[in-house]
Amino acid sequence: MKREDKLKQNWEFRRLYTRGKCVASPAFVLYFAKGKNGRVRLGITAGKKIGFAVKRNRAKRVITAAFDMCLPKIKKGYDFVIVSRNRILSLKSTEVAKMLFALLSDSGLTES
Repeated sequence: MKREDKLKQNWEFRRLYTRGKCVASPAFVLYFAKGKNGRVRLGITAGKKIGFAVKRNRAKRVITAAFDMCLPKIKKGYDFVIVSRNRILSLKSTEVAKMLFALLSDSGLTES
């Protein structure tokens, strides 16, 4: 994922939390909404409840790798925020990718 395709500003995250739709899995919560441009953008949050910095960074890396696996099949023009949960620390990126793809396809965000 390119650097310019990431959500970084607080107002971008808040827009998805308030106006976006939400689906959850045991390992993470996915917020999504239509974006203003034709790109797919991603924001990741891992709070202090996950653990110390090493664990939070691992959770972010796993989510990024899983999202990159699903990226070619995702419809363009959407913004996503993924909020990690504790269970993500015990999962591999391939398992997280399967969960993520299942949530995306159930929400109608994958191309056929």
